[in-house]
Amino acid sequence: MDKDEFFRKRIQELCCSAYQRDIVTFTDFLDLNELHMINNLDVRRWGVSQRSFGGYEMSERQITAFIPDALSYEWTFPIVCLKIEAADRKFSRPPGHRDYLGALVNLGIERSMLGDILTEEGCAYVFCVQRMEEFICRELTRVGRSMVYVKAVDPSSVNAARSYQELTATVASARLDSVIGAAFATSRSGITGLIEGGRVFVNGKMVTSNGHSLKEKDIVSVRGMGKFQYMGILSQTKKGRCRIWINRYR
Repeated sequence: MDKDEFFRKRIQELCCSAYQRDIVTFTDFLDLNELHMINNLDVRRWGVSQRSFGGYEMSERQITAFIPDALSYEWTFPIVCLKIEAADRKFSRPPGHRDYLGALVNLGIERSMLGDILTEEGCAYVFCVQRMEEFICRELTRVGRSMVYVKAVDPSSVNAARSYQELTATVASARLDSVIGAAFATSRSGITGLIEGGRVFVNGKMVTSNGHSLKEKDIVSVRGMGKFQYMGILSQTKKGRCRIWINRYR
């Protein structure tokens, strides 16, 4: 049984458990490819519906809930938000995303236990599964060279708006390959393999067509390169080319 088949079998088990026991069941945090596979499954044949959430709007890594049709109680996603803050900002080199992730993984925490990590100067907000809260708060004391302390915070109080760089570019059209090339300063030919190889997602769904036409506010994620929001066409040149606006997340 290959990895994808095993994943689909696990999803079926969660769906059937939700239906038979009349409870909500949850995955751990899923990456874009796993979320795409779930979105392509007809879970209603197992008597459930599904919702995905990562702790804040526009999160990339998300938990999926499978909800039986006859559910009669209120429920919430088992997600907590932890603030990791340097004990001494004055003398510490501000850790980056990789530093925070590396420190957590070095504690023996599997990546599926962790959602997105949002960094600010001197601190980070980490979304994780609820059962890992106590362990992380107790065991995580250092990130890189910085001593840190950890506490749970209300996810709704977190400013989860990622910082981004505003870019403008001129392209022949709003084709997916052209816009990605403009966002990451890469030639269209260099983008083709990424798209056809299943590494590009638009609004969380895998797109394998280079000619896919983007719409305003579409979120594009390219695995291994980054993420941006296509904001639309600003104007057209006399030669009919499009001047576009992109917000590329840092």
